[in-house]
Amino acid sequence: MAKWGEGDPRWIVEERADATNVNNWHWTERDASNWSTDKLKTLFLAVRVQNEEGKCEVTEVNKLDGEASINNRKGKLIFFYEWSIKLNWTGTSKSGVQYKGHVEIPNLSDENSVDEVEISVSLAKDEPDTNLVGLMKEEGVKLLREAMGIYISTLKTEFTQGMILPTMNGESVDPAGQPALKTEEHKLVQAFTHAPAMLEADKGGKFHLVDGNVSGEFTDLIPEKHIVMKWRFKSWPEGHFATITLTFIDKNGETELCMEGRGIPAPEEERTRQGWQRYYFEGIKQTFGYGARLF
Repeated sequence: MAKWGEGDPRWIVEERADATNVNNWHWTERDASNWSTDKLKTLFLAVRVQNEEGKCEVTEVNKLDGEASINNRKGKLIFFYEWSIKLNWTGTSKSGVQYKGHVEIPNLSDENSVDEVEISVSLAKDEPDTNLVGLMKEEGVKLLREAMGIYISTLKTEFTQGMILPTMNGESVDPAGQPALKTEEHKLVQAFTHAPAMLEADKGGKFHLVDGNVSGEFTDLIPEKHIVMKWRFKSWPEGHFATITLTFIDKNGETELCMEGRGIPAPEEERTRQGWQRYYFEGIKQTFGYGARLF
């Protein structure tokens, strides 16, 4: 069996510039700019239209300037996004002739509805006229508006998971020492793993995470100090558990999280490391908006 601990991964929760007290589970803002950039690129590059004249498709996102963020103010989510976008498109006639063109979307923002967003379609310089421009201006623009609508809808649903915590008497509550929150803990875990979860967050409590692929038992929990658990992948030998220890260290306004794994089967070390980074550390960072560094 392998000992997994030397050079163990550490997770730093930083004191954020927006004064959000992430260590106590309170926050006011989440930056959605990087997520938005990836989402918009994926949606725009999927735009393809076709008719009897030929087909048109978006082939490149060559400008995507702007920002997006979500604010949680007294339990109400406020969305801000503003983007200036330039796309390249290619049209191919039935005879195989190709034409190049551009799309400009100068102001995709929260101040305008999708139907109000200006979309300009043109041919590239020195390209001959083609009826494919009309196809792109009609059907292509419709799909571009649909793509922007999907982006806005997804921003308000998928990216906001976990931003509003359970409340008590209208106030957000701190999970530490709050028995009333225990029934909500599995929801918080489901939010960052994006999969069904069952758990009892007490010493001796069992857990089943990631749709049953991970299971175990909490053997020791000291709030703000450490968590020790028996932990296993479903594919491991029957009855075999590793011991995972998470230790929380207060360092001048930051929380350093040290993880140590013992008893992990040697062939499973890398898979386990990747699983923790993907489903735990990166998942928590993306869902709850913590300013984190992994090393």
